[in-house]
Amino acid sequence: MDITPTNQILAVITTSRDRVGGSAPIFYADSVSELEQMAVYLSRIFMAAIHDLGNEVYIIVKH
Repeated sequence: MDITPTNQILAVITTSRDRVGGSAPIFYADSVSELEQMAVYLSRIFMAAIHDLGNEVYIIVKH
């Protein structure tokens, strides 16, 4: 029996320190362009999907 969760939040990327919290790794970007680039790099590293939550917050999710 496989007990591995099917959807895991692997990382959170944002430009604002007051918008996010929790136990997933959080990466802070200095600009929107850096935010987008970090999201792409992390999604490739983790082989996972990028989800834009709005307000300059992205999450990387393994489905």
